[in-house]
Amino acid sequence: MSQDISFMRHALALARRGLGQVAPNPSVGCVIVRDGRIVGRGWTQPGGRPHAEPVALADAGDAARGATVYVSLEPCAHHGASPPCTDALIAAGVAKVVYALRDPDPRVDGTGHTRLADAGIEVVSGLLEKEAEELNRGFLTRIRKKRPFVTLKLATSLDGKVALANGRSQWITGPGARAVSHQIRASHDAIMTGIGTVLADDPALTCRLPGLSARSPDRVILDGGLRLTVDREVVETARDIPTTVITAVAADDPKALALTEAGVEVLGGMAVKDGRLDLDATLSLLAERGVTRLMVESGGELASTFVREERVDELVWFRAPAIIGGDGLSAVRNLDLELLEFMPRFERRYVRPVGEDLVETYRRRN
Repeated sequence: MSQDISFMRHALALARRGLGQVAPNPSVGCVIVRDGRIVGRGWTQPGGRPHAEPVALADAGDAARGATVYVSLEPCAHHGASPPCTDALIAAGVAKVVYALRDPDPRVDGTGHTRLADAGIEVVSGLLEKEAEELNRGFLTRIRKKRPFVTLKLATSLDGKVALANGRSQWITGPGARAVSHQIRASHDAIMTGIGTVLADDPALTCRLPGLSARSPDRVILDGGLRLTVDREVVETARDIPTTVITAVAADDPKALALTEAGVEVLGGMAVKDGRLDLDATLSLLAERGVTRLMVESGGELASTFVREERVDELVWFRAPAIIGGDGLSAVRNLDLELLEFMPRFERRYVRPVGEDLVETYRRRN
């Protein structure tokens, strides 16, 4: 069993390489073992294809016959843009398949297991299931909740402020914290901010670390009244990094057409709720478009909307050892709570130092 666990951990490590690159597909890793030795490795490739199993089978070649396959997700059994992975495994003559997590996609959901077993292949499921579920929480949230998994990132002073009273915010945290933030961006399919942040800070919202520049997530700007102008950084670079503006304004409005001409995708006519863009409708739309992991980097208004509506799945909080004071701008604005029982509660998962700063990771309590 210890060897099985070791090989499955290897498959999970390979799967992590695809995070932020394979949506709407899950990020899967595969290891093929024969006589106790790894003969093939593979993971889901950028764009979601080819899948991990055929990549690993190609790496193994003839050595796959009679081998054991360790894969982090149940092999697919449906015809899509590529043939079923179950068919490839059967044709390769593997003897055994061990997978970590059953695929909840209705097109699979146990049929991969059944097809392999019917072909005479020994099938074992559930090895390191929790670890596999954690890795693919974006894919699973999209399937189960019809929205992306949402990571809210905050960078604040010790007293929870994101800027001075005059709006100045660069930089509260140090370069190490910003580098970690860029690494987190690279593991997400899309990054979202509000128009207030774009107008105040003119952010690039890219991964600016060596080796990660090509892994910048797609950018999503919430801009109900379509105040975005063509001289902003996200517009000037929209032909290089996919950039989408979601707005209540019609897509054929002259302002929308100017942005479209500059390379920005404008999704107009979005529903409004309580004077703001409808958050659930927005998240549903992003899920329909294939986004599984969404990172939110914004000012206090948008952050508070996500918190208030309980749409924050993970909170990553970078905290600098400094105090701004009561006149600073808060990371999360008014939640309009009347009773402490209604406070949104989170479970602390990790705390670690990054230079002089701390990064804390929390998960929302269900």
